[in-house]
Amino acid sequence: MKKAYLVLLIALLGISAIGLPLVYIRYVADDSPYDEDFFFGVSFGLNTTREAKLLIDKVKGYTNLFLINSWEISTNETALNEVCDYAAQSNLRFIVFFSFISRIIYPWHQTWLDAAKARWGDKFLGAYLFDEPGGKQIDTGGWNEHMVDFFKNASTYEEAASLFVNSISSINSTKDLKRRGIPMFTSDYALYWFDYLAGYDCVFVEFGWNHSRAQHIALGRGAANMQGKDWGVIITWTYENPPYLENGTRLLEDMITAYKAGAKYLIIFNYPKINEYGILTEEHFDAMKKFWNLIHSPRKLFWKVKAEAAFVLPKDYGWGMRNPEDKIWGLWPPDSKAPKIWSNMNKLIEKYGLKLDIIYDDPKFNFEGKYAKIYFWNSTLD
Repeated sequence: MKKAYLVLLIALLGISAIGLPLVYIRYVADDSPYDEDFFFGVSFGLNTTREAKLLIDKVKGYTNLFLINSWEISTNETALNEVCDYAAQSNLRFIVFFSFISRIIYPWHQTWLDAAKARWGDKFLGAYLFDEPGGKQIDTGGWNEHMVDFFKNASTYEEAASLFVNSISSINSTKDLKRRGIPMFTSDYALYWFDYLAGYDCVFVEFGWNHSRAQHIALGRGAANMQGKDWGVIITWTYENPPYLENGTRLLEDMITAYKAGAKYLIIFNYPKINEYGILTEEHFDAMKKFWNLIHSPRKLFWKVKAEAAFVLPKDYGWGMRNPEDKIWGLWPPDSKAPKIWSNMNKLIEKYGLKLDIIYDDPKFNFEGKYAKIYFWNSTLD
């Protein structure tokens, strides 16, 4: 017994020495293999194939995913093929960003999508379509600039929800992916539930700014769990000016939090260019290496957390929920329900932490029996 305690103490001290907060650690004698369905990597948002290859060469030893998040690349067939080929040859899976799937301006998009699976097989994971539709809806009153006028005609939450879901799911770009069976990804910071209803197969919850990690995990994971979809995390800006990204210590903490919460995808956002790799520095790359080594350790040093409780919001209640004054559907100020929801949500996050999901009272999805404890938005909490 004493020997076992000594081994445990040495393991903990060794990890502490490399900067991993002890709060995230548990030593588990588990020799099970690494989860091959977990995808970890960086985004590429610069302009040239040379820059893309440079970044791939930098990270290919400790990542398995590359998000090609570049307008210049996704609108240039030759460049896109070159980057995809290089990523695949480097044994990386990849996702390709499209601001839209073109039928006229870039007609090669259609033939490219037809051939992608045959050319790259399972290395091609899918398409990242549009960007932050839910967040843009809350901040501007439309999920893209062309939809703002349409949403002005919505008079109820139900109408706004229907317009959001139907306008995304019925647009040609979505149809072009769906009819080919190509998975559809995006990142967001609000309205995750409705992103999934609109057809997204996976939404990356954004870790950034001063947003509550636990709250956004609860919203994103809850939506994915109830609707049978995948979810992930993208760690984005903390600051509006250089260095943009948080430091290496905080980055490592965020990566571990995402992994513990059960994210299937984890991406480090990398834009704009402030050095040859983007915004990523050696400090960030070192944190990524530490994370990669930790999750591949033959002895598990932390464990995944599953939701034990659910907080149920009213149907079609498209509140941004970043602060008490956030808008509903980007069209209306907080209503009389908002203070109760805000108060109860924060009490439950304090109680359950990463073990809370936030879901919606939608008859299409039965949450009975899925959680040990259910709390409704108007529950009376101690």
